[in-house]
Amino acid sequence: MSTTRLTYRTRQREILLQYLKSMAGNHVTAQDAAEYLKAQGSTIGQSTVYRQLEKLVDEGVVSKYIIDQNTPACFEYIGEDSHEAEEVCFHCKCERCGRLIHMHCDELEGIAAHLLEEHHFRLNPLRTVFYGICEACQKQAAGKQ
Repeated sequence: MSTTRLTYRTRQREILLQYLKSMAGNHVTAQDAAEYLKAQGSTIGQSTVYRQLEKLVDEGVVSKYIIDQNTPACFEYIGEDSHEAEEVCFHCKCERCGRLIHMHCDELEGIAAHLLEEHHFRLNPLRTVFYGICEACQKQAAGKQ
């Protein structure tokens, strides 16, 4: 006997999905989504947005990234037909402005392969964060000198 998961297509879910699709390839927080939707005249609250995001994560439509205890979880639209193995990505977090940069890099994938082959350690790229200073903050600091 097979169990089919029923997905309710509520108006709130559809509005949130449209926003996420428009932000494809970018990270958004529940607060980002709630603020955008409020600015568009929607009455969806942040807790509802968060619940809907969690449902979309469970359904494989959205990826969730937890960077550290001080940073809110980020979500990324990956598609309603995406049930394949997750694509390798790494993250860089600016220690000055807090910006999170989603990065696909062949060189870093090479490091992950090296760690596995030579050190028998499987790196989880979805939870790998490099800390440093982003380009904008570097330029801002250089302008102050």
